[in-house]
Amino acid sequence: MSGHGGVSARDDEHERPPGVTDTTVEALGALSEALETVERARGMLYAFHQLTGGADLTLDKAVELLRSAGHAEQADLVEREILGRNVIPGRWTFQVVEAYDDTYYRPFVEVEEQVRQALVGGRRHLYEAEMKQARRTHGHPHHTERP
Repeated sequence: MSGHGGVSARDDEHERPPGVTDTTVEALGALSEALETVERARGMLYAFHQLTGGADLTLDKAVELLRSAGHAEQADLVEREILGRNVIPGRWTFQVVEAYDDTYYRPFVEVEEQVRQALVGGRRHLYEAEMKQARRTHGHPHHTERP
């Protein structure tokens, strides 16, 4: 709960539990940063999936226009060799995304949470919360601890 005039209650969700060392907080910060990077990589993988799928659908127009321009041989070549082609052996992009999620992403998320649960009762972003405390100007209306 926030008080009036920029005074705020403690943010227990981001308080370091008793006995947790600086090195542990730093390690959890690095683990969190690695997961955030994986989240970004996963987003790029979804962009790859959507862009590749969009390109494949646009090939329908290219094939149609090649045919209507009298280039049936080239239309057949694009249709036969590229339209609907696997991006890696046996897989379309949705299958690449699913394999990434199942093989790497979900296990990473689960392990990161298990480590946080074991070491700090599941608290998130302790490293960042402590950095915020160290860098904010206490008493300044735009540097409050909580909303």
